[in-house]
Amino acid sequence: MLMTPGTAGDGAGPAMPAEAPPEPASTLDRVVAAVDSTSPAGIAAAISRLIRSGALTSGERLPTVRELAKALGVSPSTISEAWQALGSVGAVQARGRAGTFVSEVPEPSTPRRFVGISAGPGDQGLDLSTGTPCPDLLPSLRDALQRVTEGTEQWTTTYLDPSVLPELEAHLTASWPFTPESLTVVDGALDALARIVDLRVHLGDRVVVEDPGFPPLLDMLDRAGAELLPVSMDDEGIVVADLVQALGSEPVAVFLQPRAQNPTGTSMSIERAAALADVLQGSHVIVVEDDHSGDIATGEDVSLGVHLPAQVVHIRSYSKSHGPDLRIAAVGGTADVIEPLRAGRLLGPAWTSRLLQAVLLELLTDPTAIGQVTRARAAYAMRGLAVRAGLAREGVHATTGDGINVWVEVGDERAALLSLAAQGIKVAPGAPFQVEPGDTDHIRVTTGLLHEDDTDQFQRVISAIATAAKAATGSRGI
Repeated sequence: MLMTPGTAGDGAGPAMPAEAPPEPASTLDRVVAAVDSTSPAGIAAAISRLIRSGALTSGERLPTVRELAKALGVSPSTISEAWQALGSVGAVQARGRAGTFVSEVPEPSTPRRFVGISAGPGDQGLDLSTGTPCPDLLPSLRDALQRVTEGTEQWTTTYLDPSVLPELEAHLTASWPFTPESLTVVDGALDALARIVDLRVHLGDRVVVEDPGFPPLLDMLDRAGAELLPVSMDDEGIVVADLVQALGSEPVAVFLQPRAQNPTGTSMSIERAAALADVLQGSHVIVVEDDHSGDIATGEDVSLGVHLPAQVVHIRSYSKSHGPDLRIAAVGGTADVIEPLRAGRLLGPAWTSRLLQAVLLELLTDPTAIGQVTRARAAYAMRGLAVRAGLAREGVHATTGDGINVWVEVGDERAALLSLAAQGIKVAPGAPFQVEPGDTDHIRVTTGLLHEDDTDQFQRVISAIATAAKAATGSRGI
């Protein structure tokens, strides 16, 4: 009789039953295993990463608030905050008694920080809340446009023309703070930041940001579902020790403003740039530098790209120096980011108006326009210095800095806004700029909109800010 392997008589003993496949981990088990921080932000980020990796799928029901709270040893309110954060970026959807589910179609969120800048009281009178340049200090676009259109009326003869005018690309490359692997032109700094975030930041990714930072960028990162790792700042830029600590959380990117940081006005020193680059050396972290003030900043044109050209993307905006309606920013640095960004525009705007590019080139090379920007830089520096010095005499602290804004410490933000509004002055509240609540309240004042030849206006503003800084309603933290 023929015997099959494993049957009696073949010497192999009795057949062993096949092992049953392991039971798949429950949703609760998967979430608990992924959480490495039980703060609301940590829990939200862990679930975001699970969604991005596919470990949690569209339409999947999440654990209840009480189930997850018990499993993690936290209060139900902590889980509720995490759910709220996920819901704000469209990652999850609450369905009443049915529970909370992974969203099938993420929904856009309102840019609450950006909207919050102008939400303070004081809609009439002197508006120092905008963060925009002084129109009187911008070079003449009309003259530049007339000069560049005198020679030809045809700017684009084919859709296949280069996206950047060769002459402008050569000028930008020669003036860049480091030799970029690739360079292109987009429709302003916010367009550049939005495209980079879309390319490099995904749900659950951790990113390093300045605190205080730029509200529209923080809104973009919130909408992308990123976990923000705030780093503090001193008079030379972001603090090295804070960056070292943040790198332990394995971020994918660092976002910073090297000159005239908004809102503090801080310009990064050459020494600080070298120290930060040393910390980032050998990592896979992309550094995105938003040089939003450009030529109106008095600080040196500093970039980590001098040390890490393969890891840095440098954005230079011309809105504050040459005119917001130019809608032009140059983006140069690592080709790993610039080339996908350039390709991504092909099925959208494809290129930034070459006519406006020609106007920008004219403004960057015309001696009269260069002189106007030089005078604007000096005027902004004097206006900011005058306000800072006046506030110091009144015993009010403001950061040293550069550009068109001053970051002022106040006893109570809401009380300060109301006090200034009562005097016909509007400023920006500090809260939208802060990633995490600080020990002190602040306001941002756009001093670039003042006029140095109007001493009465200066004194009125300084006196009003000093009074507002000392106002208190007891509402702080509410």
